[in-house]
Amino acid sequence: MNLVPVIPDNAPFSNEQRAWLNGFLAGVLNRGSGAAAVSAPQAAITPLLIAFGSQSGNAESLAKRLAREASGRGFTARAVGLDSLQPADLIKEKNILLITSTWGEGDMPDNAISFWDSINQNGSSPKLDGVQYSVLALGDKNYGDTFCLAGKKLDARLEELGAKRIVDRVDCDVEFDAQAKTWSANAFTALSGDSATASVAVVTAVEEEETGYSKKKPFPARLIANVPLNSRGSSKDTRHIGFSLTGSDLTYEVGDALGVFVQNCPEVVDAVIAAHAFDPQAVVALPDGGNASLRDALIKHYEVRTLYGKGAEDNLTLTAFVENLRKLQPRLYSIASSIKKHENEVHLCIAAVRYSTDGVVHKGVASTFLADRLPLEETTGIYFHAANHFRLPADLTRPVIMVGPGTGIAPFRAFLEEREATQASGKNWLFFGDQKRVSDFLYHDQIIEWVQKGHLTRLDTAFSRDQEEKIYVQTRMLQAATELWQWLEEGAHFYVCGDAKRMAKDVDDALHSIIQTAGGKSADEAAAYVTQMKKEKRYARDVY
Repeated sequence: MNLVPVIPDNAPFSNEQRAWLNGFLAGVLNRGSGAAAVSAPQAAITPLLIAFGSQSGNAESLAKRLAREASGRGFTARAVGLDSLQPADLIKEKNILLITSTWGEGDMPDNAISFWDSINQNGSSPKLDGVQYSVLALGDKNYGDTFCLAGKKLDARLEELGAKRIVDRVDCDVEFDAQAKTWSANAFTALSGDSATASVAVVTAVEEEETGYSKKKPFPARLIANVPLNSRGSSKDTRHIGFSLTGSDLTYEVGDALGVFVQNCPEVVDAVIAAHAFDPQAVVALPDGGNASLRDALIKHYEVRTLYGKGAEDNLTLTAFVENLRKLQPRLYSIASSIKKHENEVHLCIAAVRYSTDGVVHKGVASTFLADRLPLEETTGIYFHAANHFRLPADLTRPVIMVGPGTGIAPFRAFLEEREATQASGKNWLFFGDQKRVSDFLYHDQIIEWVQKGHLTRLDTAFSRDQEEKIYVQTRMLQAATELWQWLEEGAHFYVCGDAKRMAKDVDDALHSIIQTAGGKSADEAAAYVTQMKKEKRYARDVY
């Protein structure tokens, strides 16, 4: 099968011109098939909106890739975040493919909240008769009942409003590529009635993905730094981790995440094997093909943490045991450096997770792999994960407010390094918190130097255990309400990084409260103000 070339997005053509040319090329290169030759120009006049709800960037990058595929097929296709859409926009577009992740405990991702509210308020959303749609939901089965819940809600609500589902919703686990390809091919076929060029679009995407280093082809990066950031007396073990990028030709932007391929702890693996009375040298199948010994497979290829402590009373056969395992996934970490400051390097700030329950020792798979088991100068696979939702303002004069307790400091160290390297004149305000100032002030020397130089305009710290009353970053925000409001009115961008379950929600509540009290607004007006900030990309969160 011939691959169809795709007119690039930056070519000097309008969307309609580019779509027609893509359709024409698809028709010419597939002229051996009469159906393909005829249908491609017809599809050129078919508009297609691929909307995404994305928190970490997976849904966004997939939507943009599929928009390019659809253009190659001959659609007038574009990818748009749900935060820029209203229900009436769907009526105008007619053909909608919606890709969304689920965040937290079944919540909508940040950029989908306003859209969900607009279609979920009884009586306020127009009927969507005449709209054709399909939903691809991204999720993680470890979340049980909330798995892909955001996608399920949006799918059901669009149907309730009268939209026609052209392809059944597909709910994807963390490994979503294969399902996404099948879903998109079926959707393109349903919209155009032509299977031949749909398969061409899928092949084109595969070719595109496999160029350069990526998740599928990670770069073997050397570990060049593993430095404890906590001092004596701390109950935490936080590490500064550095990898060399020499020889990779890789680069990144501050705000991005680093994907790290990790391994399970051999002690945990041995305990699991012993608990089931398996032979550690028994040969088993690997998730991506091939075979290995059971011990090697559990260390390098499969998740085992959810099975720790299970005993022989399960009466599982070895085959059934392996079939129930999930593939070991790389872990994403917020990047803690600017490549403009550290050429050919990338840094992370990680907290090693170790705890005991009922006498069983638990270790964070990735954090203890990096802290304890990967020696300096040894390599592990890495790749970069773009986070287009978490970017510094292009206007270097804009003020920036950063809220990052604990390891949430990571992207803001990167932001401050970047702002220093680019000589950004905008003011910088950092809220940082942890348990104790004397032992848990991460990157203390660098931060204080920035304060002394005037690069960090204002620093507010919250060390919760240095006094009887617990003080957190949101406490400091409320105490500085008047000035924080002034910065917002000056156009400041507001960023949050860290714990999603408590901190991020408490910070969001504090932000609403500040807008009400210092800004003199009602609760509804404050909510509208925050919504507008999100639409203007002035409120961004990197939470986990």
